Amino acid sequence: MWTHHLSDDLGVHESPVSEERATEKEKAMTTDDQDPATDLIRQLLDHFGHDTTREGLVRTPERVATFYREFITNRHLCPVTTFDAEGMDEMVVLRSVPFYSLCEHHMLPFFGTTSVGYVPAERIVGLSKVPRLVQHFSRNLQNQERLTNQIADCLVETLKPKGVGVILHARHLCMEMRGVAIAGAVTTTSALRGVFLDDPRCRREFLDFDGKNGD
Repeated sequence: MWTHHLSDDLGVHESPVSEERATEKEKAMTTDDQDPATDLIRQLLDHFGHDTTREGLVRTPERVATFYREFITNRHLCPVTTFDAEGMDEMVVLRSVPFYSLCEHHMLPFFGTTSVGYVPAERIVGLSKVPRLVQHFSRNLQNQERLTNQIADCLVETLKPKGVGVILHARHLCMEMRGVAIAGAVTTTSALRGVFLDDPRCRREFLDFDGKNGD
């Protein structure tokens, strides 16, 4: 896998590797080569004609592997702390929560902001846990529609609230950097549950809160 070298195909002429650069690569390889992900990324760069022994690229496979390990490794969701609502039954909304994810089709970033709201029944959630939920589900190979629903469904399952609303606004680099190459387009998705879906006044209040994202 990734063993074909493209230097001839691309018209790239390889120059002899100096002893200093070779030594630098050997130092990196003493720790990196134990990691299959690092080695595969190095092979990928080699495949596309890059000299992975030059100073700027020697540590790149390790860095990319570390990023993927942190960002797309499947992890179990940590327990979400909840509290007695103590009769609280008004809407709770967090808006402008940032998120970053990777498109599962091209592994390019999509990113933006999230509005998350719910109407409590018997339990409320610690406010810091909502951004953590957003981060948990966004740190994976995703599509925006699934991500929106996962956040909403997790809150429904955890809190059993009267309703939940989630809205994501995102820019997709898979659309901006390639394909139609339209820069700045924003995609909006929503997931409404319970009273957010059934009660027009509740839905309008939530949408009004979300509309303040640009304020």
